[in-house]
Amino acid sequence: MLYAMLAYHVEAEVTSWTPQEDAALMTELLAVHERLNARKLLGPAARLGGTAEARTLRGPGAGMVIDGPFAETKEQLLGLYVLNCADEDEAIAIARDLRRANPSAVYEIRPIRLYLPGEALPETSNEPGQG
Repeated sequence: MLYAMLAYHVEAEVTSWTPQEDAALMTELLAVHERLNARKLLGPAARLGGTAEARTLRGPGAGMVIDGPFAETKEQLLGLYVLNCADEDEAIAIARDLRRANPSAVYEIRPIRLYLPGEALPETSNEPGQG
């Protein structure tokens, strides 16, 4: 059975880390990733972009795009997609396509950095501490 594991942290703390502190943490995490990968338990892992980069599509019809990862307290994260889009506009267009199929859903759009065992880490943002 597949499980999604969502990592929560205090964003201000994470973005305050120096590149060296972040790299040290990633070294530790990648060691865990390697152990999990050796057991064939690890799928893709991703660090979400900062909440300031998040967009949420909600409302009737084509919906309204608002800044931020704002969920209503009655909503829970029930799934996710990983999409390879040229830019945020393309990601929003895809979210609108998904809403046409599932109009009661709310879609948060946020850039991610994907970690694949043995692969280089791609950059998704030019902001320090983001991506």
